[in-house]
Amino acid sequence: MSVRVESAQGPYEVHIESGALARLPHLAAGADQVAIIHPASLRALAERTAGLLHRPPTLIEVPDAEAAKTASVLTRCWDALAAAGFTRSDLVVGLGGGTTTDLAGFVAASWLRGVAYVSVPTTVLGMVDAAVGGKTGINLGAGKNLVGAFYEPVAVLCDLDLLASLPARDARAGLAEVIKCGFIADPRILELAGESLSESVDSTTLRFAELVERAVRVKAEVVAADFREATSTGAKVGREALNYGHTLGHAIEAHAGYTWRHGDAIAVGMAWIARVSRDLLGLDRDTVELHDELLGGLGLPLRYDARFEELRPIMSLDKKARGNALRLVGLAGIGRPVILDAPDERTLALVYDEL
Repeated sequence: MSVRVESAQGPYEVHIESGALARLPHLAAGADQVAIIHPASLRALAERTAGLLHRPPTLIEVPDAEAAKTASVLTRCWDALAAAGFTRSDLVVGLGGGTTTDLAGFVAASWLRGVAYVSVPTTVLGMVDAAVGGKTGINLGAGKNLVGAFYEPVAVLCDLDLLASLPARDARAGLAEVIKCGFIADPRILELAGESLSESVDSTTLRFAELVERAVRVKAEVVAADFREATSTGAKVGREALNYGHTLGHAIEAHAGYTWRHGDAIAVGMAWIARVSRDLLGLDRDTVELHDELLGGLGLPLRYDARFEELRPIMSLDKKARGNALRLVGLAGIGRPVILDAPDERTLALVYDEL
């Protein structure tokens, strides 16, 4: 199956299927050179992918996880492209999880002000979140994703076969972003997950494939309508809806030194913002409890062991914040995201303590 993304930078296809990696040689046919950026843990897969291409590519190995998203690693990638003599007719491939595709996309966006890019996510999180939508970038010590660019790939290859060796904990963490899409836009996702949590984390099932496809479709539709995350107001929410649960989630990641999985942190963020929405937007208690049932049922955390006073300054660095005032994405009901500008600080702290 495939989902077409009608991007402002040009349409592209997200292919979601077993064996999708076999499409790469066709996508690379017009390039003079290809660079494959991959984490150290996927060296064997990168070499196997290189064997699919018509000419040997440049393999650029980067650290695993968030350690890849740094200015020093970015510079090292640029140096590798310079040494290989990469021009605007060439192609960058990001092979790995969301951190790798975030980095590789930014490398492609910034090299000669933009070269073609193909994303090959190898994790659930990468497939449903990082690889689609054109947000690329790196982290700084001050916060996550503070430097980057909006830059779309020419294609995304979500090869479900690549998930076979993914640790169960990572698969569950990736599903946090899928559940998010259910709450902000597609209730059927919540029904599918609730009907069988075990099948939902099994990448060989039709249920899993449908969950991924539906999450990608939600993101594709949101991005097509609001590529650069134009300012939203009240109930008129554009791309910012995708940040549901992320303000607290990103603060947790930074506070933990990026040792927490993104999906785990976002799960806590959603459990928190659901309760904030209950108190400030009147979100019904059944929907709040559904957050706990689905996220907790998938084995995701619902609390973080730190005081709110430690996290609150980090939350002010969120890209949606205005000065020191927070700008949160809340929920008035399933499929009804709402912008909360400068929400009551006491409520935020009390709800966090409730968790």
